[in-house]
Amino acid sequence: MSTFKLIEQKSNTKNPQIRNDWEKIALHPLQSWYWGEAREKTGVEALRIGEFEGNRLKNVFQMTIHKVPFLPIKIGYLPRSLLPDKKALDFIAKIAREKGLAFIKLEPYVKSSEVKGTEDFFKYPKLKKSPHPLFPKWTITLDLQKSEEELFANLKRKTRYNIRLAKRKGVIVKEMSDKKGFEIFVKLYFDTCKRQKYRGHTPEYHRIIWETLKKKIAHILVAFYKGKPVASYELFLYKNILYYPYGGSDYNYRNTFASNLLMWEAILFGKRHGAKLFDMWGSLPPNYPKTHPWTGFTRFKQGYGGKFVELVGSWDLVVDKVKYNLFFLSYKLRNLLFKFF
Repeated sequence: MSTFKLIEQKSNTKNPQIRNDWEKIALHPLQSWYWGEAREKTGVEALRIGEFEGNRLKNVFQMTIHKVPFLPIKIGYLPRSLLPDKKALDFIAKIAREKGLAFIKLEPYVKSSEVKGTEDFFKYPKLKKSPHPLFPKWTITLDLQKSEEELFANLKRKTRYNIRLAKRKGVIVKEMSDKKGFEIFVKLYFDTCKRQKYRGHTPEYHRIIWETLKKKIAHILVAFYKGKPVASYELFLYKNILYYPYGGSDYNYRNTFASNLLMWEAILFGKRHGAKLFDMWGSLPPNYPKTHPWTGFTRFKQGYGGKFVELVGSWDLVVDKVKYNLFFLSYKLRNLLFKFF
């Protein structure tokens, strides 16, 4: 019979085997022990919940706790875990009540096509479809077990042309997983955020994530044109999957098509390092509307010959209904204000 326990951060030093066992089981970079350490350094509380059979760690769930600015509300976030069963949800809800959380947002790393036999998750009391997901329900994945020749042949014709054009223009790509590479990446990333009016995390947040994950799962690639860095990606290589969470580019050099070559080199980077799959982190669904704000990056990712994958989506486990409703009312007001200011 399985039992659930909170695993203290100090368990890493008291019993390193706990951390090793955790990493063997975790599905995704955001469930890795490393990610929990990084989030704690940013001032966010990370809770590690383990399901044990006797002394053997069977399943893991890493949740972070977030204080809502200007409101007496705290929420939990459980991203990219396996699909918790009823016993796991009971334990998670118990922890949420003890922590005084309004709700927990769950975004499992599970395909919609793989939920057969797990329908109890969707019937769990007080679990409702989230009106405001953090992760897209869809992503695009690419099978990296194919040969380089097959992968190149499967590119969309325009993407293949742009890659060749970037090479002819003299664009080169280097791995720069060091301090200099990070500084290049973070500048290009925030230049892009500003251009696209995207309110992302702070530079300090990204610095902490990089310093914690470098030499473990985080890598940086930079594209250069005539010696100038014009595009950069931060990639996560976790177990046998490569992820593309962050990227930035210099709009003034868009006609070099450096980003096209950079993505192709990211694919080759994954193959060289033994990745079997490339998860591009998120997209619109197939047959997406051409007017959607995400159309551009979805079309860009689609050009590399991957397939659309539907995940189970975003779900809210409501603990305090009054605070839950207050949170989403303030969310709507905040978004309304941003339209005017």
